[in-house]
Amino acid sequence: MEEKFRLAVGIMGNAASMLLYSAPILTFARVIRKKSTEEFSCVPYIIALLNCFLYTWYGLPVVSYKWENFPVVTINGLGILLEVSFIIVYFYFASTNGKKKVVMFTVPVVLVFCAVATLSAFVFHDHTHRKAFVGSVGLVASVAMYGSPLVAMKQVIETKSVEYMPFYLSFFSFLASSLWMAYGLLSHDLILAAPNLVGSPLGMLQLVLYCVYRKRGTNNHVEQPPQKWDVENYNDNTIDEKNQRINNKLVVTTRDDDDDAATNGKK
Repeated sequence: MEEKFRLAVGIMGNAASMLLYSAPILTFARVIRKKSTEEFSCVPYIIALLNCFLYTWYGLPVVSYKWENFPVVTINGLGILLEVSFIIVYFYFASTNGKKKVVMFTVPVVLVFCAVATLSAFVFHDHTHRKAFVGSVGLVASVAMYGSPLVAMKQVIETKSVEYMPFYLSFFSFLASSLWMAYGLLSHDLILAAPNLVGSPLGMLQLVLYCVYRKRGTNNHVEQPPQKWDVENYNDNTIDEKNQRINNKLVVTTRDDDDDAATNGKK
């Protein structure tokens, strides 16, 4: 019964993580449409890639005992595919300096993973020490990944606006962290649970900030723009609507001038 419950929690964690990893699709749809990376940063996706690399390796039978952490492999394997896709799209549309930055961060990430995989496979000869080694490196990567929303939270406090901290991104971050923390504790795997002990409180703090400043904005009758799932939020529709209004005003003004000119001509 306990094993079935643990597996169920792992499946729910997979679903929440899939939604979390898929969130940047909105950002890269804009990048492809605009054919420019604009001010978007590639660093969060490269850090997420390292995290997925490490925990996919952690869940494989080389490190873990048989397939005890199979749900970890499936979701992080999918995460690798998504993050690699995001990085490729970013690299394709980035400027020359942007491409250099992608290479500068991606190469060390690949080298770190290769070093960790090699050491864990050939230096350590039992699952306990392999899990401790890979999990320790993965802990650092996970803390770095979960720590990235701190920038958005600082901006929310300074601007008193939730524009740059979308609700769905915060919610799925909290949900995924909480479920994987529960999965790690049920598996008696503190290494797997440890990074989520950081991620879950951070996700909760984001939700609290969202509720506080969203409510405050409503009370002050400040209209909040529609929220997207990615932190880098741009409202193209609002810009298009403003441009349309300006064009309409110009057309009306031109017609009025023409009518006045015709009236003066008749006089």
